[in-house]
Amino acid sequence: MTLDHKRLGLMYLWSIIAMMFLGGAFVMLIRAELFSPGEDFVSADTFNQLFTLHGSIMVFLVIIPSIPAALGNFVLPLMLGAKDVAFPKLNRMSYHLYVMGAIFFVASMLATGLDTGWTFYAPYSTSESPAHRAILFAVFGAFVLGFSSIFTGLNFLVTIHKMRPPGMTWFKMPLFLWAIYATSIIQILATPVIGITLLLVAVERMLEIGIFNPALGGDPVLFQHMFWFYSHPAVYIMLLPAMGVMSELISTYSRKSIFGYRYIALSSVAIAVVSFVVWGHHMYVSGQSVLVSVLFSAITFFVAVPSAVKVFNWIATLYKGSIRLTSSMIYGLAIIWLFGIGGLTGLWLAALETDIHLHDTYFVVSHFHFVMVGSAIMAFLGGIHHWWPKFYGTMLNEKVSLWGASLLFLGFNLTFLPQFIAGTQGMPRRYFDYAERFEGYNQISTVGAFLMGFSMLLIVANFLRSIRSGKPAPANPWGAVTLEWNTAPIPDPHNFDDAPVVGDPYDLSIFKWDEAEGGYVPTRPVPGLPYIALPNADSTESQH
Repeated sequence: MTLDHKRLGLMYLWSIIAMMFLGGAFVMLIRAELFSPGEDFVSADTFNQLFTLHGSIMVFLVIIPSIPAALGNFVLPLMLGAKDVAFPKLNRMSYHLYVMGAIFFVASMLATGLDTGWTFYAPYSTSESPAHRAILFAVFGAFVLGFSSIFTGLNFLVTIHKMRPPGMTWFKMPLFLWAIYATSIIQILATPVIGITLLLVAVERMLEIGIFNPALGGDPVLFQHMFWFYSHPAVYIMLLPAMGVMSELISTYSRKSIFGYRYIALSSVAIAVVSFVVWGHHMYVSGQSVLVSVLFSAITFFVAVPSAVKVFNWIATLYKGSIRLTSSMIYGLAIIWLFGIGGLTGLWLAALETDIHLHDTYFVVSHFHFVMVGSAIMAFLGGIHHWWPKFYGTMLNEKVSLWGASLLFLGFNLTFLPQFIAGTQGMPRRYFDYAERFEGYNQISTVGAFLMGFSMLLIVANFLRSIRSGKPAPANPWGAVTLEWNTAPIPDPHNFDDAPVVGDPYDLSIFKWDEAEGGYVPTRPVPGLPYIALPNADSTESQH
């Protein structure tokens, strides 16, 4: 029943990790079944239920809330110099809604064997098969999760507007805050649309009113329009916070001020705005007019521009930087590779001719995972490693962290790069069986998936070991200058005794690496900076 944003952030963190392992367990079964053609471990019906469970859990319960709800809750008020979020009780309620929605959502799908796919497309979700009789319960769970997302976005939006300390103008905010701000706009404006859509599914089933079901005079394509009007902006609910984490990682571990600060900040807002008008590129084969498809294609190419602004500015920041290959930086560099591939392969799917060939193939599966998992989850893990010293006041085992990050990157590429090739050769997604010519690609993917699973076990075991017996962390082990590092190793419940002094969040010349100390030390006195990076200090008091 805590109101402390930091504890709520950690509660979100471990809830999301638990859901990640549950969704990961389902995908292990999927990949084991796909190791060779024919039925090996599960039946065709069970396979359909497994990818529904995997997709639903990973999208709604892991990727969407991972950075905003977990890292955002912990870091945002600290980075902003505030004592808490604007509405602490609403923040706690958001977490309770997340837990209730997750239990209802997962339990209903497990109990009934739901096999609609994570998109709940009509007519799958409007049919009357035994597996679908409890779809009302699953829809209700997703509806509750939507409220959790809306409340979190509203809380962050008000906090950023109203609780900045004196001197923190819009263009003195860290870029992570800009990313969370843009994400919050999407959460508030887009999430009600999916809520209404799911509510209409429930109304149609209960009252037999024709909305999406063609047997009742409804239009299933209408469901697709309403679903993707939310779900394409939701892609950026997953991506924009990851981009905010990236800006912090790249600047901190290259020891350079971020290149093109204003362009990166404003590109976050541009992505949030343009993301609302590109949903039609999911529906080129739905029968919509050629003119509409051409317009959606053009706008989709345009939305790549602000994303490319971020990537090229990150690369420019790395140029001639004093790069430290910590585990957090490994995640950051991996994201540039993975998001680059995910973004570039999106161009084939934005173009009308190539999309018609690639639609509903494994090319789409691979593109989606490179963008969502390769960028959002990698940034989530990179952010955890970066801010872990603030979470528990201990250091992670860096060698284990490096092994975990490297194996995860290798496993990810083994899993999804072959799927691009299989997709271009015509292997359809979501199929229980496949032609023998695709067997080699699937076997490589399965080996990669199990390597990813092993690396995640290694990473989380490192987290648990650090909590129990990790080396005490200094207040600022990375020599970063954003305000969250201007607190005690474990921040007090009220974060700051006085309003912190605001400076340039990317002036990394304040600290330099000292070999004798084995860490970063200040290069000059800085007003309002009570804590310094002394990794060899024996006590918290000696770090003042």
